[in-house]
Amino acid sequence: MATDDATPGEDFAQLLARLRDEYGVNDSQIAAAIGVSPSTMSTWVHRRRQPRPDALRKLAARYPAFTEAEIFAAAGRKTPGPLSPAAEERLLELFRGLTAEQQEIKELELRALNEHNRSALS
Repeated sequence: MATDDATPGEDFAQLLARLRDEYGVNDSQIAAAIGVSPSTMSTWVHRRRQPRPDALRKLAARYPAFTEAEIFAAAGRKTPGPLSPAAEERLLELFRGLTAEQQEIKELELRALNEHNRSALS
């Protein structure tokens, strides 16, 4: 399994190279499998950009020999916590109970936390 060969300090482009070898796929096939353009894939391979969390999750789901934690670490991002549909509904219900001003404040706080998570390992 590919995760057994993980290299400490491996970056996302290196992980993609291992994924291509493990699954016998090319960049265009990976891009199609996770719903991104070939040009987006190229920016990752050439280290010009890092993928968004939704693309990382899709990669883990489509290529299960690579764990979500491994993929997020290679992309320099912290792995988001799990969110079940029930938990998501509970959070939305709590949010709906806030005033418009409180919702705006919470949204700003969540954006700040997400930004921190994006930059914490970069």
